[in-house]
Amino acid sequence: MTGALAIARHESTRLFASPLAWALLGFTQLLAGLLFLMSLTDISLNPQHLTDYDGVSEVVGAGLFRFVTLVLLLVVPLLTMRAFAEERKNGTLELLLAAPASATELVLGKFVGVMVYLSLSCLLVGALPATLMAFTPLDWGVIAAGLLGLWLVMAAFAAVGLFASALTREPTLAAVISLAALMLLWLIYAVASIDWHPSVFGHTLDIGRIAGGISPIGHDDTLLRGLVTSGDVLYFVIFVLAFLALAIVRLDAERR
Repeated sequence: MTGALAIARHESTRLFASPLAWALLGFTQLLAGLLFLMSLTDISLNPQHLTDYDGVSEVVGAGLFRFVTLVLLLVVPLLTMRAFAEERKNGTLELLLAAPASATELVLGKFVGVMVYLSLSCLLVGALPATLMAFTPLDWGVIAAGLLGLWLVMAAFAAVGLFASALTREPTLAAVISLAALMLLWLIYAVASIDWHPSVFGHTLDIGRIAGGISPIGHDDTLLRGLVTSGDVLYFVIFVLAFLALAIVRLDAERR
């Protein structure tokens, strides 16, 4: 895995040297900071709203992480669109595929490099609710579970983005494909709120529950409530590995 680590270092260095990556980081933090301040303002003006939730941690922490997940729908496609598409467009992908590193090492290296950047963004977002610890007791279990959910969603979105970038030579098209795929996952999650129980071959199907189980957003909801289950974590692991495997297959086909 030496090749994967070298590629990860190169990818993370490229991202942190990119004005676009810093702009996206600033954009994410700006929106997260604005929502954080709005949440605090709402609590100070309407403290009775806390009775509808399990304390400040759920209002500020879980609400903030859920909002950042929505922002990631736009940020991650722009972040990952150049991973393979621009390499292919510039003719450098052929050099990478001809190198001793395997397609698996190439994809894993790109993924780790992207996740280094996204992990920094995740920590910066998590620091916002942590600033309240000096003023009010926080439920660190809810905060930690929500932060874990946010990081896992980042990993899932990044895997989809890398696969989309492996499909084309145009970074813009890769961003569009990735955005469309992520929006589809979000729409599937939206279906989870529909109370529809059709009968198929004598069996009643809970469409809402099925939709919630398919979309990563549905599994993140459980983590945002402070519940960390092996099933939800395993879902994200399988989801990420599946899309990384698809990217590996695509690059292997191109190498041959």
